Amino acid sequence: MEQRNLGSSDLRVGVIGLGCMGMSDFYGPTEDTESLATLNLALDRGANLLDTADMYGFGKNEELVGKVARLRRSEVVLATKFGFVRDSKDPTKRAVNGRPEYVRSACEASLKRLGVDVIDLYYQHRVDPDVAIEETVGAMAALVRAGKVRALGLSEAGPETLRRASSVHPISALQSEYSLWTRDPEDGVLAACRALNTTFVAYSPLGRGFLTGAIRRVEDLAPEDYRRQTPRFQSDNLAANLELVKRVEALAAKKGCTPAQLALAWVMAQGRDVLPIPGTKRRTRLVENLGAANVKLDQEELGALSAAVPREAVAGQRYPEAAQRAVGR
Repeated sequence: MEQRNLGSSDLRVGVIGLGCMGMSDFYGPTEDTESLATLNLALDRGANLLDTADMYGFGKNEELVGKVARLRRSEVVLATKFGFVRDSKDPTKRAVNGRPEYVRSACEASLKRLGVDVIDLYYQHRVDPDVAIEETVGAMAALVRAGKVRALGLSEAGPETLRRASSVHPISALQSEYSLWTRDPEDGVLAACRALNTTFVAYSPLGRGFLTGAIRRVEDLAPEDYRRQTPRFQSDNLAANLELVKRVEALAAKKGCTPAQLALAWVMAQGRDVLPIPGTKRRTRLVENLGAANVKLDQEELGALSAAVPREAVAGQRYPEAAQRAVGR
């Protein structure tokens, strides 16, 4: 797989990464054996950016990813995140903590769970509105100087926050949701990333699996799948969004690829500095997703896709209200 530099860092990453969240949390039943096989296959195929976070499965995802990462350390660009604090008694409740002392303790805990000496890319998962970004990034920069972290990232940060953070330390990656049905980064974030030489990492580039065409009704999701609680997967919103997916499916059939590959190819075509990290816990889906690297779209095809899924036609917010307020800060 073709590799590119991550921002201004010396980290080299494949043009498609792997989101690991669903292997341990949020998307229904998990199976560690298949997940481990998927992680190893990703590395075999050159998808070396493995993305996890301390809040996924209350640390279990870091432990899972660490089993592979520490055995194949030289092949992995290991990314994890801090900032969310979940309530163990009620996992749906969470706070955001960007205080410097928390940054240091969270990093130490992640290193222990991952079983490695250094984290390649360390993200602030959400911006803490009660702590100046300069303070949080200052603490993150201290981790770089201490040799515990190689590069820094932010997740769901707005353009001005990115600019302020970058005045303290280079931000190698900014991660936010981006896909045919989530176009928010086009409202200034992508431009800010380019001005600051920050790679844009697109999570949920398949619309949380919806753009694959595999989800037709809410019953297709496991009872504990958190997508059941998100606006876009509910009631009339789901019906309206299905009409958009049908258009993607038709264009994919014309192109001779799967809807997932077409949706990923669209994200990749937005710039060489845009890196999608589709999540999966199965090898079959991984192989399908990586095939998107071979799907090249011309301007006519890109225009047809954008017209098929106009941003104003997508029904529903991407998060419930409380979570929606935490993005784009």
